[in-house]
Amino acid sequence: MTYIQGFVAAVPTANRKVFVTHAQKAMEGFHDHGLLHGAECWGDDVPDGKLTSFPMSVKAQADETVVFAWYLWPSKEAHDAAMKDAMKDPRLNMETNPMPFDGKRVVYGGFEPVFELGSRQPGGYFDGFICAVPKDGREAFRSFAAEVDPIFMEYGATWIMENWSVDIPEGTVTDFRRAVQAAPDEDVMFSWTQWPDKAARDEGSRRMMQDTRFSSDMQMPFDGKRMVIGGFAPLVEV
Repeated sequence: MTYIQGFVAAVPTANRKVFVTHAQKAMEGFHDHGLLHGAECWGDDVPDGKLTSFPMSVKAQADETVVFAWYLWPSKEAHDAAMKDAMKDPRLNMETNPMPFDGKRVVYGGFEPVFELGSRQPGGYFDGFICAVPKDGREAFRSFAAEVDPIFMEYGATWIMENWSVDIPEGTVTDFRRAVQAAPDEDVMFSWTQWPDKAARDEGSRRMMQDTRFSSDMQMPFDGKRMVIGGFAPLVEV
């Protein structure tokens, strides 16, 4: 089964060009070690929240922008094998390719896909999501996605990936569980929806809000109040 590394980081907005150079080197290095594809996406429409939000998840400052990223590997075994040799590559070494952001606040973890529609397209625009789901609710979530995600496709989405946590370490400052205030009996979902561009996303979202299938009494198999959501533009892809 494919294995997905998910990341959220706070990058000084002034470091955007430096970040692009860093990400390009890193992503090309991982690709040479077996990475199938990945994307680093720059925050574009990332709202604050009362309980949770992307900025809160990485303790972003006013002069920082949130980055949402994923790296897709053939399997967890392929990822683990690659990591053994990766640090020998100067593109992946923090001394020769230092991170232009605070690594202590990076949120990261490993996930496996539970539902997918469409296929990856170059460029586009992404809505990123993180939510906490009951550990015993995996099938309920997959069924919910199978019912709801096709509606997004009707309104213009081109690719949807829903991914269930399998390896999310506890951090000292930030982590995925803290990002959504996950309880001990909950796991974490890391998901994205790709659109052709931001205009298509905005129009599709507007029209969906008028669709009666999205009623106020829709039963979601997770706490929607703790869902983290934001819009991102891809910066670096491989």
